[in-house]
Amino acid sequence: MHADITREQAMDLLKKYNQDEFHMVHALTVEGVMRWYARELGYGEDEEFWGLVGLLHDVDFEKYPDEHCIKAPELLKEIGSSDELIHAVCSHGYGITVDVKPEHEMEKILFAADELTGLIGAAAKMRPSKSVMDMEVSSLKKKFKDKRFAAGCSRDIIRQGADQLGWELDKLFEMTIRAMRSCEDEINKI
Repeated sequence: MHADITREQAMDLLKKYNQDEFHMVHALTVEGVMRWYARELGYGEDEEFWGLVGLLHDVDFEKYPDEHCIKAPELLKEIGSSDELIHAVCSHGYGITVDVKPEHEMEKILFAADELTGLIGAAAKMRPSKSVMDMEVSSLKKKFKDKRFAAGCSRDIIRQGADQLGWELDKLFEMTIRAMRSCEDEINKI
């Protein structure tokens, strides 16, 4: 896996189709999370590629919400993205909007962590610190079990993502909290 586009090209494309601050913060969060996972799981040489997939995973969501992961290939081709990057981006919509199955471990991480970053982010905002730095898995589990909390974050997708990885939910929670800690300061500067 190698990055066939630059981060600058990726950011320009993202900004072309996404103006909402929430979407930009989510894209940067998932980029940071994916970079952390690449290093943590022994894919350090592919960190740039994992990060770009995270950055661009929702490129089509703001302007084309009804065609999420369907419109993405067309947009990604504007900057000459590889088929590998396009497949990775589209795979996080597996069983939701497309039947592009997550195959590589990176794609399975994206599928599992994307939805979970939203839940963790919402839980962090409720904390006195407004941060993931002091968040424990136990408090996240309580929020996960409360269906009314961050109701837009699908618990089924998070569970399915953990299953695809062969991980217990606790492991996915712990690692994704750690991944979000790694990029929180950078994202707060936006």
